[in-house]
Amino acid sequence: MLVKIFILFLGGMALIGLIGKWLFPGAIGRAVSKRIAVAKPSRCRACGRYLIGTGGCDCGKKG
Repeated sequence: MLVKIFILFLGGMALIGLIGKWLFPGAIGRAVSKRIAVAKPSRCRACGRYLIGTGGCDCGKKG
């Protein structure tokens, strides 16, 4: 009984995925291109740590 419920659940999820892909064919490509277009976070030039805020890096060097 549990296996039957599991198979029905997976079949339903696959059906929802197929319907979504049919209704919105380019949605995944647009989402991926938006992530690529986002700028990379700034890093300290001296030590390479990520900079959080505008205070600068804790390493003490100008970066």
